[in-house]
Amino acid sequence: MDLGLQGKKAIVVGGARGIGYAVAEVLAREGCDVALSARGEDSVKDAVASLSRYGTKVVGKPVNVKRAEEYKAWLEWAIEELDGVDVLIPLSSAGGGIGSEKYWYNAFETDVMGPVRAVEAVIPKMTEQQRGAIVLVASTAALEAMGGPQAYNAMKTSLITYGKQLALAHGKDGIRVNVVSPGPVEFEGGNWDMIKGTMEKFYQSQLRQQPAGRLGRPEEIAKAIAFLASDAASWCNGSHLVVDGAFTNRTHF
Repeated sequence: MDLGLQGKKAIVVGGARGIGYAVAEVLAREGCDVALSARGEDSVKDAVASLSRYGTKVVGKPVNVKRAEEYKAWLEWAIEELDGVDVLIPLSSAGGGIGSEKYWYNAFETDVMGPVRAVEAVIPKMTEQQRGAIVLVASTAALEAMGGPQAYNAMKTSLITYGKQLALAHGKDGIRVNVVSPGPVEFEGGNWDMIKGTMEKFYQSQLRQQPAGRLGRPEEIAKAIAFLASDAASWCNGSHLVVDGAFTNRTHF
């Protein structure tokens, strides 16, 4: 199936590792020009160098999404470097944490305002050209009372509502907005890799809930995100796709 991504211009916030890198790789392989970010300069350089083998334009610069003005300037730079934007996928996340208010402020600035600022940066261009695809990334932690009362779950939940609101508001402009909620995903250096080493009992309890007997892989989430960002998903707007290998006990009617 032709996804229709050839020649598209995509911004991937948090695209240097894990799911973000896997998304950037799928897009580059499908013929997209890609601008990506991460907080660390070395990780950005490594990702850009690796993805350049696909023959499309790949650019990147480090940025901290919590530094609003710097982040907005980065978004403007990305749009200028790509000479436009057709696809936006903001993946930055502060992760979990139970305790003081600092976790709530950190998660709000990263998991909520990171996507919000990115959306606000691309909407004018997408409206002008009357086309665009935005995929927000939530989590199955937003769907069930998992891991105790913490900011991560609540902030990711807000993206599901926000995505639907955006879809309703901007469908007339040819802009599609969808949300993907991944289940637990394991990769070297990722959160679940660290949990495996530091909280083995919890890790094993989550593993036992997986019908396939394993956690997800970044590329499995990335392919679902790329589909929703592509022309092949032209009638998907305001959708919420759970990609979790049947980890959650939810049903849809």
